[in-house]
This record gives sequence, structure tokens and C-alpha cells, in this order.
Amino acid sequence: MDAARPTHADALALAGRGLELAGIDYIRALFAGQLPQPPIAVLMGFRGVEVSAGEAVFEMEPGPQHYNPIGSVHGGVALTLLDSPMGCAVHTLLDPGVGYTTLEVKANFVRAITAETGLVRCEGLSSTPAHASRRRRGE
Repeated sequence: MDAARPTHADALALAGRGLELAGIDYIRALFAGQLPQPPIAVLMGFRGVEVSAGEAVFEMEPGPQHYNPIGSVHGGVALTLLDSPMGCAVHTLLDPGVGYTTLEVKANFVRAITAETGLVRCEGLSSTPAHASRRRRGE
């Protein structure tokens, strides 16, 4: 997979590989660089830096490429950064073949993120998924 421009097929192949592994093994392989970065990480410029059962940590350096028309990092970038470690924290608790999706996100922003903010670190914690379906992906 070309890390700079992953294709749709690359993204689907990566997701398929994820279904073969226990959740924590998949996330560890992603964070260790043993598997290519997911396309969203390439697009948004963030990276997974720490992982353990029920926990995942992401970091990013915000820059002008993340700006909205009013001169600060777009709120969608911040929400994507919040959603990613939380989803990965949940994923670390899943068996092979089981997936998840975010159904709802709520955030209150207390100040703007700008290129001058510097490194942004986001920690996701999960003791158990809020709603665990028994349905395996593709059923």
C-alpha cells in the first residue's frame, strides 16, 4: 500500500486483515507499523502511539491543512481525533471477526486548536463496549 495515497482496495484489504486477528493484536500491529496506516490516519495526519487492553492513545500535529475558513482547526478534525482512540480502545477488547462502529459522538470544545497549539494527544479508554452485538461482520 502506498502510504501517501491508499486506494479503496487497500483500505478494504486492511479491514479484512483486521477481521482475522483479535482486536488488540490488530491495533498493536497497526501502531507498530507492521500493517499499513489506515487511510484516515494518512489523510488527517495522526498516529497511534500507545495501546493496551481497553486503551489507545493517538497524537497529531495540527497544521494549516486542518484549518477551516475562520482560521482554526476544523471541529471535525478534533472529533475524528477523539473518535479514533476511543474506537481503537473498544476494538482492543474484541474477538477476531467482530467489528464495531461509532453510533454517537458528543463533544464540547473549550478553546480553538491552531497550528501553534503543538502536539495534541488524545487518550481513549474502554472497559467494555457500550453495546456489543453478537453479529459478526458480513452476517
